[in-house]
Amino acid sequence: MFQIKKFNTLKDINIGLKLGVLQNNLLAKLEAPKNSRCIGLGLLAVGALVLTASQVSAFTAPAAGSFAYTVYDVAVARILQGAIGFVAGVGAMVMGAVLAIQQKVLAAIPAILGGAILLNADTLVTTLGMTF
Repeated sequence: MFQIKKFNTLKDINIGLKLGVLQNNLLAKLEAPKNSRCIGLGLLAVGALVLTASQVSAFTAPAAGSFAYTVYDVAVARILQGAIGFVAGVGAMVMGAVLAIQQKVLAAIPAILGGAILLNADTLVTTLGMTF
């Protein structure tokens, strides 16, 4: 049923001792009064933020004829939904694919996410909601 692992070499014993020391050091740091107080206050702050979250309302396109509509029309409709936004989105996706093929995953992830955001920018603008 249960097998007791026997350490065959001095290297195995040394690795086991190092892991035990690291585990004991981590537990000692978490149980220290100063650190446990910081962890408790952090959890309390996160809980307070969750409980006091306000309602978010979605952004709608401005009415035609206003200054905000002109800015929205140029920035969203003509640039993000137009050729510039499409080419930038596809270019970012291609760059992410090339970086992923080259095993540069940490650089590929933001490129792919940025490309997806640029390709779906028109829907994201209206669904992000009020941030301020």
